[in-house]
Amino acid sequence: MKEEVSNNVAIKFLPHFPTVLIGTGEGDDANIITAAMLHVFSIDPPYLGTGISPKRHSFKLLEDNPEFTVNVPTTDLKEAVMGCGKVSGRDHDKYKKYDLTKEESNNISTPGVKECPLTIECKVVKQVETGDHHWFVGEVVNARKDDDFNREDTILYWGGEFRIPGKVVDMK
Repeated sequence: MKEEVSNNVAIKFLPHFPTVLIGTGEGDDANIITAAMLHVFSIDPPYLGTGISPKRHSFKLLEDNPEFTVNVPTTDLKEAVMGCGKVSGRDHDKYKKYDLTKEESNNISTPGVKECPLTIECKVVKQVETGDHHWFVGEVVNARKDDDFNREDTILYWGGEFRIPGKVVDMK
């Protein structure tokens, strides 16, 4: 027999979500937000979507400049991952605050994060309001990865905990 759970709790039982740093804005206004709401919406053409709340500084930046980078961090960036999800880009330059380097993109004006071993550049093709978040769906227009990229060291988010495949990661 199945146990009844609340609707808000039910989504925490879904399998893992990738934890990424979403780059938004451009130039001095470039910002990074930690996101676990990332999904593949199409394989051909390749579309990725990220869910951002209208309350977030990155939301306005995405509406003003409809492009973003998806930067896949590894566990050695856990302090930046936690921080970029807690402080607002309205009040802080997160690149400086967390010793991250803006990396020029090839096909868009929004920078990536040099310290992340995988960066994917996207141009927004659709914005969809879905409850407390809007999904920004972007076509992948460029992607770069380090030669030594190891998926086993990327961070996942599942049920309120950060993990790497097979174990919980202490993010404190």
